Amino acid sequence: MASERLPHAIVIEGDEGIGKRTLAHEIACALVCRSDDDRPCCECAQCRKAEKGIHPDIFEYSAVGGARSFHVDVVRNVINDVYMPPNEAESKIYILGNAHCMNESAQNAILKVLEEPPSYAVFILTVTSRTMLLETVLSRSVTLTLSGVNAGTGAEHISKENENIDFNEAREAMIAFKGNIGKATESLVGGKMQKTMELVKSICNAAMADNEYELIKCTSELGKDRQELATVLNLLKTVFRDAVIGIKTGEILSGQKETVKALSMKFTESKILKLYETADKLIDMANKNANNALLITKICYSLREAIGR
Repeated sequence: MASERLPHAIVIEGDEGIGKRTLAHEIACALVCRSDDDRPCCECAQCRKAEKGIHPDIFEYSAVGGARSFHVDVVRNVINDVYMPPNEAESKIYILGNAHCMNESAQNAILKVLEEPPSYAVFILTVTSRTMLLETVLSRSVTLTLSGVNAGTGAEHISKENENIDFNEAREAMIAFKGNIGKATESLVGGKMQKTMELVKSICNAAMADNEYELIKCTSELGKDRQELATVLNLLKTVFRDAVIGIKTGEILSGQKETVKALSMKFTESKILKLYETADKLIDMANKNANNALLITKICYSLREAIGR
């Protein structure tokens, strides 16, 4: 931005809730800002219009999220509009949300304008994974991959924005969601995070008591919610980490002090390390969209195998 060498096409990649749309709007706002200093200033008339979503040179289109739900007709509308000069700003910005939902026809259609865009046009595509875009689209864009923020930083932001959310509670959620502020905030609404933490505690207690029935009963609750399944696995991994490292350093990241203490007293360090490695492998399976029912069975079997049952 400072050197006026911003690419004409930007792909912002990251998980849901990580801040892709927020960053896209920040870039768009900066492009229309009239300040001579740092942009966006968030004070000039152009910035205020952008923040209210009424700037005539910022256009946003977004798919609902399902496969192939970003239709080629939308892309054609963009192409028909892009060759008309900006109304007020020096740039004309098109934010295409959930661009990974474009089918091949839609991507080939947008490719034509990405190859030879007007000098004032900037395209910002948000995707959960760049692999869902054609190589020809990626080769004409610059990809920015977003990752989570520090747990403490994220917790501070969440607790400031939501006066009913405690900092420590927010920090636990940030750890569980790997620094994803959007998902962490969503989990804290309505006490959902507390229920998840209780479920993690129950799984640990069932494993320590060698109660296979209770373990199956606990994990069966995750059958229909893939997101909660991934959250539980991430929290389990953090609890097992705490039982090895946190118990020695006093830095309990999971917030589950009693459970961590019980695990460290019940199992040897080598068994807890196996539990940690098991949780890590299960997370990888969840990220690769393994069948939920099979994954739940795998959780029960793998946890018991790790502790020698």
